[in-house]
Amino acid sequence: DVQLQASGGGLVQAGGSPRLSCAASGFTFDDYAIGWFRQAPGKEREGVSCISSGDGITYYASSVKGRFTISSDNAKNTMYLQMNNLKPEDTAVYYCAADRDRDVCHIATMTIQWDEDDYWGQGTLVTVSS
Repeated sequence: DVQLQASGGGLVQAGGSPRLSCAASGFTFDDYAIGWFRQAPGKEREGVSCISSGDGITYYASSVKGRFTISSDNAKNTMYLQMNNLKPEDTAVYYCAADRDRDVCHIATMTIQWDEDDYWGQGTLVTVSS
């Protein structure tokens, strides 16, 4: 069975620096673009960050660039999202995902190209208090 298990969410004060983790089983990251999405209450899901497995290039949404860092440990088949200087507007359910069709990604096309046929974690809620 393919699974992505996200963890690390919770209630965080503004300015905090939690790290989300996403452990994969049933497949390996080597051949897929991997990344994080988020969905805030009443809003559509948006791409936060992704890594192209082919060249390791990382991409970030403009709203998180400079504050969030995506990484992966392929030996552990785990990806991470280090979030620094959190703001209340970062409050959302965060989802990790892997694109079954591509090993490259770009922040501009994440929400178009990644769909329900790809691999998705169950989501972890991050609530940022002001």
